[in-house]
Order: sequence, then structure tokens, then C-alpha cells
Amino acid sequence: MNRKIRIGVAAVLLAGVATGAITLGRHSAPAEAALEAPRQSVLTVTVVTPHPVQWPQTLPASGAVAAWQEAVIGSEVGSLQITDLFVDVGSVVTRGQELARLSRDSTFADLHKQQAAVAQAKASLSQAQADAKRARAVKDSGALSDQQINNYLITEETARASLASAEAALESTRITLAKTSVRAVDDGVVTSRSATLGAVVSAGSELFRLLRQSRVEWNAEMDAQQIALVRSGQKAHLTLADGRQVEGVVRMVAPTLNSNTSRAIAYVALPTDSGAKAGSFATGAIDLETKVALTLPQSAVVLRDGRSFVFTVGDDSRAIRHLVTTGQRRDNRVEIVKGLNAGVRVVESGGAFLADGAQVTVVATEPKS
Repeated sequence: MNRKIRIGVAAVLLAGVATGAITLGRHSAPAEAALEAPRQSVLTVTVVTPHPVQWPQTLPASGAVAAWQEAVIGSEVGSLQITDLFVDVGSVVTRGQELARLSRDSTFADLHKQQAAVAQAKASLSQAQADAKRARAVKDSGALSDQQINNYLITEETARASLASAEAALESTRITLAKTSVRAVDDGVVTSRSATLGAVVSAGSELFRLLRQSRVEWNAEMDAQQIALVRSGQKAHLTLADGRQVEGVVRMVAPTLNSNTSRAIAYVALPTDSGAKAGSFATGAIDLETKVALTLPQSAVVLRDGRSFVFTVGDDSRAIRHLVTTGQRRDNRVEIVKGLNAGVRVVESGGAFLADGAQVTVVATEPKS
């Protein structure tokens, strides 16, 4: 009886082992097939090839827009009342144009007085010249003493000097009369007006301030290293406060740095029709010399945790992440300073969705230019 039981148990164990082997075979076959199957692509991408190009170098800067030169226009005569005003702030004026007029009544009176003095001096000179002429005629006849002759000749010279003095006084009065018209010293735009109708001005007081030739310039501030790269004649591009783009030319570079800020100014001349307003603020860049650089579209550079990465695609269609150092950006392209070689295939866009080693499908390649 015991023998039969042992044979039965053995038969059951053999059947279980056989069943387990069959079940294990069924499950192991798909697993091996999964390991041998190729990895599935996670993204379809377009690749580009970075290659050396002539890359313009720019120097970013910011600063205020200021007047090229200002002219202060004031009164050259004092104690006269402003009787007329012909311009206001914003008026465009030309050199010599009358801006204001001062009272002329007293000046006209002085002018008439000096004209009469000149006429009197001329009459006195005529009388003196006639007396001197007669004295010279009888000089050798003894009709007049030498003292009388000398008196006539001296009187003639005195009358001539008196006439010259009267004429000079008349000319001075005419100049004073001309100064009652306050005129522009140059072409430009009136930026301020302190003249008030009816006010009595003093000599030298400011009446108007003029933006000479309507010219403004951008005062681009830079440190010592940056200013050393700037030269007169270089082009500059800046963005005004209202978003407009303006192109200018470096007119002059400051020879010294500000002792308080350790910064210097590059003076960039702007076109008169640029619309830039003195006193506003602008940012921009100055064009430097070009250099050979590797560039990529900006979409190819991925920013993560404050660092820049690009993904290259190898022959096995796997994306490989590279840490790169970027330089300047221009026309939707970025300069690759370090971390990438020319000729590799770089994912043009969509890198933000990739991980290092991800399988991709390449559908197009940008040709080298």
C-alpha cells in the first residue's frame, strides 16, 4: 500500500514540473522578443549643421539720448521791455531769424541824438577845414602869427576827431538798436523759452535755449574694456523708448572715464529725422569687426537650469545632449562659442522634449550654405 502511495505522489510531482516548464516557456518567449525589438522613436526632427560663417560682432550698451549741442540765446542789452515774442517751444528756426523784440523807443531817441551830433561835428569840421586852409595860404606872408596858424590847424584836427567820435557813437547806437531784435544764432529747434511778454530783461539773461541743427546723439555708456573696442565711424543700432529702431554712427569716443562710475561714453550721432527725443533712454549695440563663428538657429538651443544645451543626432538616430557656451544673437541665430564642432547634425527644434539618448526620426537636413 505504501509503495502505491509513493508512486502516485511522484507522478503528481512530475506532472507539475512539466506544467511549470510549459508555462515558463510561454512567458519567456515574448520577453526575449521584446528585448530584441528596436527602440521606438519619440520625436520626428529636422536637423541642421553648424558651420563657420562671417559673424558680425556687436557691443551692447545703453545710455541717454542728449542734445548734440545747445545754444543759449539771451539779451545783449539791459533794462528794456520785451514787446514781441515770435516763437515758442518746439518752433523750428533758422539762423538769424527774429525770436523776440525789445522796446525800441529809447534806442530810437538815442539814434536821432547821435545823428544830430554827427551832423554838428561835420559842420564844425567844415568850418575848421576852411580856417585851416586860409591859414596855410597866408602862412608865408606874415599876415598871421605862427601861433594863430597852429591854432587853426589844431582846431581842424580836433574837429576831425570829434566827427569820428560822433560817428562811432552813432554806430554804437545802431548796434544797440539791432540788439533789440533777439535772433537765432543757428538753425535748430527751440527747446525752452524763459522770455515773457512785458518783462524787463537784464543784459545777459537767458531768453531761449536752442537745440543746434536739430541734432541729437546717443550717449552709450561702457566700461574700460568695452570702450577700448569702439572707434569713430562704427555703426550703431539702438531701440528708442517707443520701440522704434534707429541707426547711427559713432561720432566720438570719450578720452577719459568718469571717476565716479568708471565708465566712458561713446557719442553716437543720430539722423535728424530719427524721432529720438533728448532726455529719453535707449538701449542698443555698436557694430564691431566681423569674425568667423559657428552659428545655429535660436530654436536649436535649449535652456535648462540657466545653462544652454543642444542635441546632436548620430548615425544610430539617437539624440545626444551637449552643454554649449553661447555668444551673441543676431537675426534669430545664436553664436556657439564652445562645446560643439562643425559638421555635426543638430536638432533644429523640439529639443526641449528630448532626453539624452532618446530615439528620433530625422525627416530633413538643412544644407550647408
